[in-house]
Amino acid sequence: MTDTPARLLNLLSLLQTPREWPGTELADRLHVSPRTIRRDIDRLRDLGYPVEATRGAVGGYRLVAGAAMPPLLLDDEEAVAIAVGLRAGAGHAIEGVEEAAVRALAKLEQVLPARLRHRVATLQNATIPLTRGDGATVAPSTLTTLAAAVTAHERLRFGYRAGDGAESRRLVEPYRLVSTGHRWYLVAYDLEREDWRTFRVDRVSEPFATGARFAPRELPAADAAEMLSHSASRAQPEHDVDVTFAAPAEFVTARLPSNLTPAPTPTGPGTCRLRARSADSVEWLALRLALVDCEFTVHGPDALASYVHSLGARLTRSVTPPAP
Repeated sequence: MTDTPARLLNLLSLLQTPREWPGTELADRLHVSPRTIRRDIDRLRDLGYPVEATRGAVGGYRLVAGAAMPPLLLDDEEAVAIAVGLRAGAGHAIEGVEEAAVRALAKLEQVLPARLRHRVATLQNATIPLTRGDGATVAPSTLTTLAAAVTAHERLRFGYRAGDGAESRRLVEPYRLVSTGHRWYLVAYDLEREDWRTFRVDRVSEPFATGARFAPRELPAADAAEMLSHSASRAQPEHDVDVTFAAPAEFVTARLPSNLTPAPTPTGPGTCRLRARSADSVEWLALRLALVDCEFTVHGPDALASYVHSLGARLTRSVTPPAP
């Protein structure tokens, strides 16, 4: 094998398997001399790959963990598995890794061959995620398009449906994607309105990068999350949630969304009370309370208590057999 770049890639692919490779075996696999293998190992080290060598009759080479993350080589099956996993992570908005999952997915799908992108889409379409049930789902392709434009500082065009149903076309300079745990938002500068805006990504349609690059503007807030919080507080009223649970505070806290703060406080043996402010809808709050999986009493607000009552009645009717 005389093609040095191709040989290095094949050598790296072998070293990424979790085993130690004797130099003679690597030389036989790649049809080169052991001396060439030693030179190629030095080249990989220069590129940042931490290749460790051990001496002795059973010594050899293996790739170990280093101080930085070097590029990885993936075969077809591995690439498809990672892409499907990242799509699932992005779709569920897993707290703490959601934005990183979208960035990684954007990079991976950019270099996937067409045949593998088709396999990823087929697998994704064959699964049904358990989501919040209010229709606020986001296509992974939309997230990856937005994430790529954010990273590349590239202007975006897309269709947008406002909360009242009004449709519009937007041209923006995307700044950051923000996840709240159950929704995705895009923080961007709207060029036609000449102001900063936050967009619910589930209301974005047909996004595409225009190819026009821009220098990022200074955000009028400490970060994108703070700007989103200010925008959300202006857009919808907050609720003073007051609920008593027939379960320990630790049990309830582990099953409530992290944005409901402060956490429940113990009120007695096996009981606790939640007093928090939330800008979420009463429908979403009712569902989250039901998912705690214990008895609870809603003291306020009245709109939440009313919706929990009607939801409970509707669920009861759905399983009650009709009268003879």
